[in-house]
Amino acid sequence: MPSLDAARRRLRLSDDHVSVLGVLVEEERLPDELSQAREELREAGLLDADDKIVGDLYPLVSTLMEPRVIARVEVTGPQGVTSSGAVMGDEFIFVHEAWPGETESEYVPAEPETLVWSLARMVDLHRDLTDEADTGEVIESTMGLFDQVIERMENGENQEAEAVAEATGASLRLAEVLAELNCMWRMTVAWQGEGPIRTDSGLAVSALAVWDCGIEGYWVRELPAEPVTDGQVDAASVLRVRRASAKELWQRVTDLLPDGTQLASSAS
Repeated sequence: MPSLDAARRRLRLSDDHVSVLGVLVEEERLPDELSQAREELREAGLLDADDKIVGDLYPLVSTLMEPRVIARVEVTGPQGVTSSGAVMGDEFIFVHEAWPGETESEYVPAEPETLVWSLARMVDLHRDLTDEADTGEVIESTMGLFDQVIERMENGENQEAEAVAEATGASLRLAEVLAELNCMWRMTVAWQGEGPIRTDSGLAVSALAVWDCGIEGYWVRELPAEPVTDGQVDAASVLRVRRASAKELWQRVTDLLPDGTQLASSAS
């Protein structure tokens, strides 16, 4: 169920709840499949009898309706895929975090100075206690071999890296690193304005893909390069990952966000 913590301006909402709020703001007809979500918002006191949105929701709804910057964080781990992120408007910033197996996310207001910290927390970016002298190591393979290694490890067919490498034809080093895989995460930031990459819709985009491999450290996926579009990658696509330090990744996350000059062009 959706809920509001008025004292801390926190909200718990699912994607369907957010869709209902958007439809009501635009004064459009609500699709039948969103009727249940509307009833839940009513029961939680977030909509009144006339389906007007309560004032406590104004900061979040206004930000979602007219975002300046959108950050999406996708984490793939043992419990599946979770999607979190942040939305920046002209007046407010909200971060939202999902919980594995739950349909609702927690939306919390944030300040510009804490945005990078919030994004880093979503992927559990922490001090790398491994030897940073090993950073810069590069592993090259193909996406097909990567998929085979992951499949065997997930199915428990082989537990030892040597056996996995021999069975798949992948390099031993790739199998060793993936044997310690905690999760993979991708962080994508999009905005209206200037940027290194543009989508077909005209949005500027920056993105980063990382493997968190425990005692084997962090690995940045350089190829296939993010952002990856549907149909762009197949089994023959080159895979290249490079070991990186937590300090470098903190800076990379910071660099994903547009600076004031880039956003200024959006406003114009």
